[in-house]
Amino acid sequence: MVVQTELSEAEVDRVFHALATSTRRDILRRTIEREQSVSTLATEYEMSFAAVQKHVAVLEAANLIVKRAEGRERLVRANPEMIARARALLARYEELWRSRIARLDDLLAETPRSGPADTTGTTNPQQGD
Repeated sequence: MVVQTELSEAEVDRVFHALATSTRRDILRRTIEREQSVSTLATEYEMSFAAVQKHVAVLEAANLIVKRAEGRERLVRANPEMIARARALLARYEELWRSRIARLDDLLAETPRSGPADTTGTTNPQQGD
């Protein structure tokens, strides 16, 4: 089995859109802890059941959660594979910025700390004798 690690641009857009609201991040957190029904999830929010279903649908479209039917209930659980892929993407961004900061640190270490020296040997004509 080949595990895909790179996210397409569309997948990246869906993941960041899905994680853009605190409610969806909380739903994801709760479904990482354990599988839950949409009904159970909805009891924790001051919004309609339909609104929670819409949040779940956004997370499902981003493949961050998986929904399955069990009888009349819809159970939701986090998708660890997609979470790992999103984490890998963020790790690449972090590495990019860390390398840029390291290069900047190196450049600053090479720069003399004192101000520019007057190497012309002339005096400032604005100063009086």
